[in-house]
Amino acid sequence: MTVPQKRPAEDLTVTALDNRIAEEPALNGHSNGTNGHAVSSLPALDASKTVITRADPNARAVPTEAEANSGNETICTDHMITVSWTVDKGWANPELKPYGPLSLMPTASVLHYATECFEGLKAFRGYDGKLRLFRPDCNAERMLMSTLRISLPGFDPKELEKLIEILMSVDGPKWLPKERAGSFLYIRPAVIGTQPQLGVQAPKQALLFITASFMPRMDLPEGGMKLHTNPEDMIRAWVGGFGYAKVGANYGPSLLATAEARSRGFGQILWLYGPEGYCTEAGASNFFMVWRTKEGQTQLVTAPLDDKLILDGVTRRSVVQLARERLAGEVEVVERKYTIDEVLEADREGRIVEAFAAGTAFFICPISQIHHRGVDVKIPMGKEGKIGMYTAKLKGFVGDIMYGNEQHPWGVVIQEQE
Repeated sequence: MTVPQKRPAEDLTVTALDNRIAEEPALNGHSNGTNGHAVSSLPALDASKTVITRADPNARAVPTEAEANSGNETICTDHMITVSWTVDKGWANPELKPYGPLSLMPTASVLHYATECFEGLKAFRGYDGKLRLFRPDCNAERMLMSTLRISLPGFDPKELEKLIEILMSVDGPKWLPKERAGSFLYIRPAVIGTQPQLGVQAPKQALLFITASFMPRMDLPEGGMKLHTNPEDMIRAWVGGFGYAKVGANYGPSLLATAEARSRGFGQILWLYGPEGYCTEAGASNFFMVWRTKEGQTQLVTAPLDDKLILDGVTRRSVVQLARERLAGEVEVVERKYTIDEVLEADREGRIVEAFAAGTAFFICPISQIHHRGVDVKIPMGKEGKIGMYTAKLKGFVGDIMYGNEQHPWGVVIQEQE
């Protein structure tokens, strides 16, 4: 009797993603957003076809930062961009129009099956008077990756960049005026599944939209950021999941533990993974430790990207690149798995130098404490207890590019419509 050979288990997610990438010409510059359906000649996302309907410029006054961040509602600028997509017609012409509500049916896919992803980046008013984006190509490429991961339509990332630039060229002069040098606006592109049909399936209708808003500064909390490690029965992401994609399903389930940590006086959760307790992310930001090895070498250590457990943060990527370029010989940059036990050991031996979180919202934020299972690790802070030397250097490197103190290809200047 012939015994049939056992077939190896297939990684269905990886196979599906490979198929989506293969059918998405977007990755080479053109896409009609096939969303897993047959490739056709349907219209691609095209920023040059944007239809502009301007809001009354006098209808809304620009608030101060304090006023804008004092309430329970995000204050957005005058306009937003929307682009609809259907599997039968491809991408419609983008619209820049007055900011306002979206219309969704109660059975829209996004409301039931979490078919949504988003990005976060900032526009900066430089000290030279110019308006800049910081590495928007990275955000656009990551958003494409996120859409593919959750079966939303693809697009050319360069066209998304252009749409962001169009929005900021119109709203930047009023909402981020030159007299507010050193200020920023937060930009939120998102794609949601809008097909009004219940059933677990890839949406055949979607909406891309972009807004710009105020956001409070969160990079210098009083006394530094304090972290509480996650409960043993809760994790943020897992290998084989979608921790590397910027989808809402990564964030909602974490709010319960975060709220409990804040009720105890901590700002964020330090998310650990596995029985080993690998350090992954600080809240929704990437986590960095600066310590000395037992041999005396100063290292900047952060979790790796290869297992797709954490987000490939744009600020993280920039910190790693600039540290390798500008702190070579002073600090060794290490991307590897490391555990909370290693942090505790370094604390006992007096080898911790400093720590910080890095992300769009928190920028580069010093960490002053980690609480783990009843043990408090006090992280050294800099002069006057504000920011450590390496944290300050890296924050300065990145901030100078954002605000135009250093001319750099990462700082993309927006041509404003006065």
